[in-house]
Amino acid sequence: MFDWLKKKMQPAVPEREPAPEVLGLRLGGGVELDALRLSLLEDQVTFEGAASTQIIQAVGRVMLDESHQLLRFYTDDDGFVQVLLSGGTTDDCVSEVKLWYFYQTRPVDGDAAWNRLLEKELVQPEWDLDGQAFSKAWDNTRPVAMTETTWLHNGGRSDTDQFVMLYERPLNNDDAEMLMVAGEEKLNGPRPERSLVLATGIDLSPTDFRFVS
Repeated sequence: MFDWLKKKMQPAVPEREPAPEVLGLRLGGGVELDALRLSLLEDQVTFEGAASTQIIQAVGRVMLDESHQLLRFYTDDDGFVQVLLSGGTTDDCVSEVKLWYFYQTRPVDGDAAWNRLLEKELVQPEWDLDGQAFSKAWDNTRPVAMTETTWLHNGGRSDTDQFVMLYERPLNNDDAEMLMVAGEEKLNGPRPERSLVLATGIDLSPTDFRFVS
């Protein structure tokens, strides 16, 4: 009896916040992309062989400010669907959706190389990638700092500090390809893990994708 009473008097263990969801996109779910749209862009964009059906294996959230946040749905196709939410977290607050694919990730060793990356290398008037010139899309002279919280399919969760600059280049039919250049830092033991991450992406309209269970 006293054991039961003791357990009742103990404070409840707070439940862990679940991974965010929007537009039917959720951790462990799937997303189906418009195969025709992908085929029409394949000769113009940097990424190749995008799968039309992908499984979401992780979800990231970046709080940009009190009213805006990014949700990133990482898939098994080495890419992610990024959703910009403005003024809330429901479907009607979605203001932008992009499809991104990772191009390259390379480690950054040492404080000197990391500081040089942030102060001199991330922000350039143009960024050349595979012979294609991407122009600076943001007016800032320093990379934008943000922290992403990531929920993994195995139940794990982690935080990553990111320092981001965005570039773009025009495609046919008023489309554009974006280039995200990011310095990423994650604390793991006594020394932080740092890397330079490049990803290219395109805008998605509401008819370009749908969720699948």
